Amino acid sequence: MLNSLRFRLPALFLAGIALAGLVTSLIALRLFQDYTRNETLAELRQEARGLAQLYGESAVRASDEDKAAPTFAAAKLEAATGDLLYYVGQTFSPGEDSGLTRLTSADIGVQLQGTDVMTFEFEPPSEERPFLAASHPLRLGGDTGTVFGHLIVAKPKAELRDAWVTLLSRLAVAFLVGLVVVGALALYLSRRLTGPVLALSDAADEVAEGRYDVDVPVVPGGGEIGHLSERFREMALRLAEAEERERNFLMSVSHELRTPLTAIRGHVAALREGVVTDPEAAEESLEIVAAEAERLGRLVGDVLDLAKLDAHRFTVLTEEVDMGRLLERAYSTFAEEARHRGIEYTQELDGAPVIVSDGDRVLQIISNLLSNAFRWTPDGGRIDLELTSANGTVTIDVADTGPGIGLDQHDRIFRPFWSTDGRGTGLGLPIARELAVALGGRIELDSEVGRGSRFRLVLPERRS
Repeated sequence: MLNSLRFRLPALFLAGIALAGLVTSLIALRLFQDYTRNETLAELRQEARGLAQLYGESAVRASDEDKAAPTFAAAKLEAATGDLLYYVGQTFSPGEDSGLTRLTSADIGVQLQGTDVMTFEFEPPSEERPFLAASHPLRLGGDTGTVFGHLIVAKPKAELRDAWVTLLSRLAVAFLVGLVVVGALALYLSRRLTGPVLALSDAADEVAEGRYDVDVPVVPGGGEIGHLSERFREMALRLAEAEERERNFLMSVSHELRTPLTAIRGHVAALREGVVTDPEAAEESLEIVAAEAERLGRLVGDVLDLAKLDAHRFTVLTEEVDMGRLLERAYSTFAEEARHRGIEYTQELDGAPVIVSDGDRVLQIISNLLSNAFRWTPDGGRIDLELTSANGTVTIDVADTGPGIGLDQHDRIFRPFWSTDGRGTGLGLPIARELAVALGGRIELDSEVGRGSRFRLVLPERRS
């Protein structure tokens, strides 16, 4: 379970949030410490300035009234402010009834400047904890008077620490609450994300075992997971179609191979066993054996060509091809069959363009189209072979007066081993189309039932 995406995704998410929260809390705490220290020192300086002015006025009155020391309600001020007040400076006689605790420079560990306000840390003799302090000079007669001492306002550093601890505890509570909320959200999002991924993983396992009729989950909202699910569904469908085509291919090939082999085996057995004794019958059996062997060789060649085309492992030459001479050659191949069957067989050449392509492959395509036309054209019908050239392309049309092809069969006739009458291998047109595409061209079909068919081969004059 620890290695599953459902666990690692929220765990990583939580770890990232926890690390970010920890770093943020440390930064916030550090900033708060600096802020509270600066604010406390500023408050102490302001308080020391005001109290020093009051004490200085009290000292002036004491001097005017010939008192030994200025009177100052230090205890009440300490109670009101929560801070401690100290005095560093000259002594008053008799006694030191000023109300302030007197310290020396040795007690505070700092040499106070005569005219400057200072901030520092020290530990008073009667205390066992550090204090933050601000000192302000005491003057007789206002800002320009004589400095007779310094007033010190001190605050325990523990108060700042208490504020930091309070902030830290609140940050910890907020951090824990945030982790719970984020954890719940991460768990929810993890299930939303990993659910389809795990379903796709299960579907992939089934596909790997050869079961292509898998139930691929539909991911709402689209996104990358939805795109992956849709593409996986398409892949499974294509694999199922490929398996079906492979199965049909093997069945068709085995059937097509079995038919001529059965005929050859039967006639050879009859000749070997002496069943056929008449010379003419024997000659006829041998002709059948030769014809079926030729048919078998042609079928094997077509299957190999189709396999090479599907695997893109065939070689296409690049040479100059005289289309006029090539069409003459293709036309003459079927001329005798046309004469024998009484088919009106015409050829029309609009010029004799020279293209850069593979001459043997182009001849193979045209021959397959003519063979298909002669197969479906009835005796006494008409077949036209036309060549035109325009706009950098060469067009070869093969038109016949056969029964025509319905619109629902326009795509099927280009599938391997598909035939409407069950005769032939059904490989001629698929091979022709694949070769046309390999040469940078295409085959177009214009046909309706009862109107005949026109197959058009379109090739570029120069293959890119």
